Amino acid sequence: MKFSVPDMTCGHCTAAIEKAILQRDPSAEISCDLGAHTVETKTALPEAEIAAAIEGAGYSAATI
Repeated sequence: MKFSVPDMTCGHCTAAIEKAILQRDPSAEISCDLGAHTVETKTALPEAEIAAAIEGAGYSAATI
């Protein structure tokens, strides 16, 4: 699944988002693209839970 995260602007942002997702699913595969402001993840969790994790880290997230 892929999310648009427009307010992700630096390495600290990506680290915070990755940490938030991994807390919910330690086996998730995560790829952050700062230039495109996107986060792509492979996980068994539903999209809503991943979006909630990103938002819980302080960033807006919209499914692409």
